[in-house]
Amino acid sequence: MSRKPLIGITGRRFRLGLIAGADDRYGEACTDSFMSDFATRIARAGGVPVHLPYDADPREVCGWLSGVVISGGQDVHPARWGGDTSVVRDVDPRRDTHAHDPQRDDYEFALVRAALDRGIPVLGVCRGMQLLNVALGGTLVADLPPGPVPHLSPLAAPTDGDAGHRVRFEPGSTAARIFGDSAVTNSWHHQAVDRCGAGLVVTGRTPDGVVEVVETPGAPVLGVQWHPEWMERDDPALTWIVDESSRRREAENDH
Repeated sequence: MSRKPLIGITGRRFRLGLIAGADDRYGEACTDSFMSDFATRIARAGGVPVHLPYDADPREVCGWLSGVVISGGQDVHPARWGGDTSVVRDVDPRRDTHAHDPQRDDYEFALVRAALDRGIPVLGVCRGMQLLNVALGGTLVADLPPGPVPHLSPLAAPTDGDAGHRVRFEPGSTAARIFGDSAVTNSWHHQAVDRCGAGLVVTGRTPDGVVEVVETPGAPVLGVQWHPEWMERDDPALTWIVDESSRRREAENDH
């Protein structure tokens, strides 16, 4: 019997004192936090979710994993892509989950590179798509101007999004194969992909031209700007990462 694929999911690290009601005696200790909806939906799709702390060596862990999800969160540090570093606050990211976190950036950059080197399927979600792009040499739009499409939605998760946020996909792309011609999605972002990194192409945009999907033609690499784990309906992006990871595991078993 073939084993289910192990799918690694990244998260964030912060001090326990940020949690309401936490015991003050442990307030300076850190905890690693992961969005449980990723785990729930990946398990539902047939994968085995594995949470990856910063201490899980990227190259070592990629020797075990069949797929990787780079999750959402705070902005990628602008020094990574030539952005304006004056926006960076002198704040400990362990005390403010919105602050730039260089340690998280370091870990996820190394994880992306290790996964790509081994041909492991990668799914980047929201920040994760932007980090994937920057890891491959791309740049970002630092702050989207107000416009007709609601990118920084006031809606609470989970939600299938605002009808005005419709993403259209390039014919013949992986995105079109798994999502169809277009899809309405949720949206909670103020930055976006600008210039694509090496090997990535844009295969989904909203009507205002904002990049919503990137992928690598011929390789199992996909980035989506929305949050598939917080869609009310099952989102094909999470089925995709499990299916691609299963194919990789089966190919390894054949050898």
